[in-house]
Amino acid sequence: MNVKMCALLVLVGLAGAMPRQAAAAVAPHASYVTIVMMENRDYASVVGSPQAPYFNKKLVPQGVLLENSHAVTHPSEPNYLALFSGSTQGLTSDACPVSYASANLASRLAAAGKTFIGWAESMPRDGFTGCYSDDIYARKHDPWVDFTNVPASANRVYKGLPAPRMADVNWVTPNLCNDMHDCSTSRGDRWLSENLPRIIAWDARNNGLLIVTWDEAAPDLFGANRIPTVLVGPMIQPGARNRQKIDHYGVLHTIESIFGLPCIAKDCSAPVIGGIWR
Repeated sequence: MNVKMCALLVLVGLAGAMPRQAAAAVAPHASYVTIVMMENRDYASVVGSPQAPYFNKKLVPQGVLLENSHAVTHPSEPNYLALFSGSTQGLTSDACPVSYASANLASRLAAAGKTFIGWAESMPRDGFTGCYSDDIYARKHDPWVDFTNVPASANRVYKGLPAPRMADVNWVTPNLCNDMHDCSTSRGDRWLSENLPRIIAWDARNNGLLIVTWDEAAPDLFGANRIPTVLVGPMIQPGARNRQKIDHYGVLHTIESIFGLPCIAKDCSAPVIGGIWR
């Protein structure tokens, strides 16, 4: 084989590799983000489980399953704070009420001229600050309520999305049964099947990103705290493999990257989700 032929083969090989390399380097991007936070399941309890047919057969094939996703601690509430504010705020329990004035996702968005709404299913009314209601609503799963720099108008009752006016970032917390906290995996999976298709369809028209994750891998108190996390949207490469180690801080850092927001605390050193964007 002569030198010219060898050079031609090298160039062809490089050209064939370029699309994959370019795709891997694409930064996170979206016009809107919706977070849905579920409860108390480890990775193996949902991924591949016959009790979660919608998650496994419908949701995951549309997007990317993060195969090495983890919560940051136990119990529930500090994980919510971590994803919302880049810190557990030193909390080691599910205490309520708690109050903080530090920076968070909502305050960072507001400073950038963007909007945030926290949607809580079965909350008695918009702006509610009580800790519990009817054994089905728990404020500990709504971190935005704990921050004095987040307006009450950002705390809304969830009745389904999309809303007439979607915020730039929407966070949905199902009630204590539908999020799998008090009820079965199949019940939570059914809720996902009833609520997510409308969000996904809206996202497809509006360049929106859906992030579905879990708070912690309870009751795996001394294990790896590995949780299911899946991303779906028109900017995601469906079926791409992602084995990058990611936790709640990394998810927050990814959202910050999407909107060009400054990082806050532990999210600053967390890796941004990569290799799945198109």
